[in-house]
Amino acid sequence: MRRSSRIAPLLALTTASLLVAGCSSPGSDPSADAADGGKEPAAAAGSAAAPKLTVKGSDDGDGGGAQSAVARPGGSHPGRLAEKSALKVASFDRNSGRAVITAPAMWPSPSRPGVPSKSPESSGPSGSPTATPSAPASTAPSTGPSDNPSATPSKSAPAPHADVAVGDVIASAPAPGAPQGVLAKVTKVVGKTDRGTEVNTTPATLDALLGGSTAHGTVPVDPSAMKVEPIAPKVKVSWAKTGGLHFGPKGATLPLGRLRLDVGASLPTPAGGPVSAEASATGYVQLAPKVDFSYEGGKGGGVGGASLTLSGDWSSQWELKGRAAASTEAKPLRLPFAKLHADPVIQVGPVPVVVNLDLTCYLQVDADGKASVDVKQDLKGDFTVGGSYQLAKGWAPIAKAKMHGTPVRATAAAAGKVKASLGAEASVGLYGAVGVTADVAPYLRAEVAGTASADSNGSASATGSWAAYGGIDVSGALRAHLDIFGTPIFDRRIPLGTLNREWKLAGGKGTVSRTPAGKQH
Repeated sequence: MRRSSRIAPLLALTTASLLVAGCSSPGSDPSADAADGGKEPAAAAGSAAAPKLTVKGSDDGDGGGAQSAVARPGGSHPGRLAEKSALKVASFDRNSGRAVITAPAMWPSPSRPGVPSKSPESSGPSGSPTATPSAPASTAPSTGPSDNPSATPSKSAPAPHADVAVGDVIASAPAPGAPQGVLAKVTKVVGKTDRGTEVNTTPATLDALLGGSTAHGTVPVDPSAMKVEPIAPKVKVSWAKTGGLHFGPKGATLPLGRLRLDVGASLPTPAGGPVSAEASATGYVQLAPKVDFSYEGGKGGGVGGASLTLSGDWSSQWELKGRAAASTEAKPLRLPFAKLHADPVIQVGPVPVVVNLDLTCYLQVDADGKASVDVKQDLKGDFTVGGSYQLAKGWAPIAKAKMHGTPVRATAAAAGKVKASLGAEASVGLYGAVGVTADVAPYLRAEVAGTASADSNGSASATGSWAAYGGIDVSGALRAHLDIFGTPIFDRRIPLGTLNREWKLAGGKGTVSRTPAGKQH
């Protein structure tokens, strides 16, 4: 028998897409969600159209998204399996998979998550519980999970209409014991406890919740929600969400929704060098990270497309001074100065998708201890790192960056070389499983042969040759845990491939002297 079903409108309009130029996800059309006003179209049985789910931050709309969603075998929504639920994860042990699930106390015997148990005999015209004279008498109040008054509650084997059942797939926002969220399938109902229903679970995948639906959107990460752990002595943190926050002696206003970290560090110098050669690095980096999520259910079942990317606007300014000797035979000197962590919840229709974001900001210097420099650069741009999946092609990496630097000051003397990076190591995952790792490293590089000096006021002199460059390196990998979408990962690690872009800031050769007015002598 064919039945038509209607999918209820979601809570609010979708968040406007803020994708970095050139980044796209397979099978997704961000303009489509905006066009239908953030509502799911009605879908009749036999219709080929897949339900479109809005993607938004969990604090959008009318006070927040669902804390959990449950997919039960034989879900009632065509093309989408999950429904919003009021069930909560009271505790979760990721190692053993043991969890305790609770339901509101007003439900003595719920038959499905998120819906109080009712029957025609126990509900008045308004749907509120009323006394039922014809109901069977009971010598004790019913506290068991069964809808059958004659059923006997059991702590070891709950009745069929318990809060949760074997086969249920639960997606939960961060919960006690699971600060990175929960995505799990119930494999055994252990029994009732004073805290709720205790169950055994195994890891699940998103296709069990989203089915044949499609979803696409980008959600900015609230800078105030990021936990920042300074790991260097001279680190200062500030952020702005609503504007009006000023920083620095000139009162520069921080861009809306950005996190700023200021850092200063002393660097190793050659042994026996003069005090005037002491080296240091100071500056700041401002970040406005965004998470892009895309899912497309396959027409014949399974997953047709998916993507997970981290993108963001980046601006920084840093200065390198002195004669640094900051390299080893194996690798450059890396000085981490702050760790950042956030678990933003992206509401995908009824499903809370928990994104785990970690960033380690660092200063890296590779210098031979010969060149004496005083360089300062402004850098602005954006980046995108992540992966996309298409059924016919599998997973493919995404690594893009559009950045440009301008010199504030550039002076150099004595033959040698130096390269300084102010970068970030990033990892992005879902429900505690890391799926993407990336290293975004803008840098400043100088090479000097002979002696040379230059300044941003236009004056310069050189004997020999010198050059200063700005650039960015992006590297990383896709991890096997991206199969959390329900897609296969055949390789345990798929490299992003090294992306390098470089631009010349200043340079010269020969013996030349130039005045600020541009006259040469």
